[in-house]
Amino acid sequence: MKLPSTNQVLLGRETPKHYGITSPISLAQAKEADLVLTHRLTEALKPYGVFEEELELQRRIHVLGKLNTLVKEWIRDVSETKNLPASVIETVGGKIFTFGSYRLGVHTKGADIDALCVAPRHVERTDFFSSFLDKLKEQEEVKDLRAVEEAFVPVIKLSFDSIEIDILFARLALQTIPENLDLRDDGLLKNLDIRCIRSLNGCRVTDEILHLVPNIENFRLTLRTIKLWAKRHNIYSNILGFLGGVSWAMLVARTCQLYPNAVASTLVHKFFLVFSKWEWPNPVLLKQPEDCNLNLPVWDPRVTPSDRYHLMPIITPAYPQQNSTYNVSASTRAVMVDEFKQGLSITDEILQSKAEWAKLFEAPNFFQKYKHYIVLLASAPTEKQHLEWVGLVESKIRILVGNLEKNEFITLAHVNPQSFPGPKESRENTMWVIGVIFKKMEASENLNVDLTIDIQSFTDTVYRQAMNSKMFEADMKIQAMHVKRRQLHQLLPNLVMPKQGLRQMNDSSLDLSLDSDNSMSVPSPTAVPATVPTSTPVKCGPLGPPPSPIAAAASQPEAPAVKRPGSPMQEVRKRFKSDAEVFNLYCPSREIQFSLCSQEFPDNIVNCIRLRPT
Repeated sequence: MKLPSTNQVLLGRETPKHYGITSPISLAQAKEADLVLTHRLTEALKPYGVFEEELELQRRIHVLGKLNTLVKEWIRDVSETKNLPASVIETVGGKIFTFGSYRLGVHTKGADIDALCVAPRHVERTDFFSSFLDKLKEQEEVKDLRAVEEAFVPVIKLSFDSIEIDILFARLALQTIPENLDLRDDGLLKNLDIRCIRSLNGCRVTDEILHLVPNIENFRLTLRTIKLWAKRHNIYSNILGFLGGVSWAMLVARTCQLYPNAVASTLVHKFFLVFSKWEWPNPVLLKQPEDCNLNLPVWDPRVTPSDRYHLMPIITPAYPQQNSTYNVSASTRAVMVDEFKQGLSITDEILQSKAEWAKLFEAPNFFQKYKHYIVLLASAPTEKQHLEWVGLVESKIRILVGNLEKNEFITLAHVNPQSFPGPKESRENTMWVIGVIFKKMEASENLNVDLTIDIQSFTDTVYRQAMNSKMFEADMKIQAMHVKRRQLHQLLPNLVMPKQGLRQMNDSSLDLSLDSDNSMSVPSPTAVPATVPTSTPVKCGPLGPPPSPIAAAASQPEAPAVKRPGSPMQEVRKRFKSDAEVFNLYCPSREIQFSLCSQEFPDNIVNCIRLRPT
């Protein structure tokens, strides 16, 4: 992609227009030193592939042109089948709009394109998912074509000449679609169904952001920097409770409004300054919200009680205004604010010539940051089932983080947005890792923290949604386990964990059921009775190296059986050397993995995980 020249950077220094909902913090002009730092920043970004080559950019433009032509042809065909007058058919129009990172001008090499097909009122959504889908199938360049008609925002996904494209659909209440149509016009939302309004929202928000910044080139370079920094620091994920692309764009846009004459090097520093000191949950707004009297729900804590509980509100500038960060939790906000503060410290050093820009993009070692981790493993028997299952599990991990935050003994739960392949087995599996900080308790070295309910509530939610959406298969499973920092190398790929001082293990030698004495494989709902009586959680010993199942259990002193009248467990227990053997015999259908020892088994064993912080 063509990089901004010094002249382009200097454009827009005179800023008579007022941007944002407050006056600027500073109108200071860029100095020569700022321009030098901006040039160095551009050079530091290049190795990370954030700029696309001109040839690749032209290929994207060519593909979008082809797609736009297909849309016009398709709409004319639909118009003919519906017997519209010839004069109308010739001018009926139709157009492909783009939004997201491509529309903002900050897409990276190989990134997909978010697109919107806008059609006139006589073209229906059913036409889009039938005749237009058929037209795409006829194109040689189109591969991996699939329709997701039942999604919250219905979409057609495809690869067009090796470029991934997601196409939404919006049917406007217009007889024709003019070439100069401005989707920011609120009047276009009248008489539209909610799916069309949702589909239009991406384009409307993106276009508003570009109209609300003083200098687009400075905004783009700053946003490229912040997005790369956020990805390198593992805080780029809307679905897991951090910020997604549009939220980062709005924070950068607000910074540009507050420093309208600053260049990118200054704006990056000011970004960290502003948001490390921002008094959340005060909302970030790019413009005053407007009411178009269309009775659509908008973010307004004065009217909607649930909006008052949003922790880090960043409000989209297009009607209907929404909070783009409703997934943010107390933990993810704490992690991001801490990263803002560290970013400010690093950029202070850069501006004082004590460090280079490369330092800002150094990835921290998440796997050395915490003493305790919870590892989630989602598995399914086939690749197709695995893709669906992993997508569902990932979309619900923030619920688990929220559950952990509510635990009185947990200070913070930090999920790493990166997922990792699980150990090689006959099943497809994916892992996520959550760093956990426990509260320091006085005189409580042997404190046991029970996460039974926290884990079970999360898995119940996942299974329930899987069954409601009819995607659930009996072999889809979730396993959760507590792992200490020193044990992570047994689970994670070599490229993640440092090799020094760690015993390397082959995937084939790793038994997840034995990696921790706090592991739990949560059963599928088909294997669980409708009601499971609550009982005392299993009490586990300290973590250690993974021995064999029998040896692990036998190495612990045998616990006396708890006498309960009529308990079948008492008789079964007499015939086996260890509780582990009893457990495996008595609960084979529950698919709970038990390791090390327990001091007591209840008659009806419930899923639980016990952690012992140190």
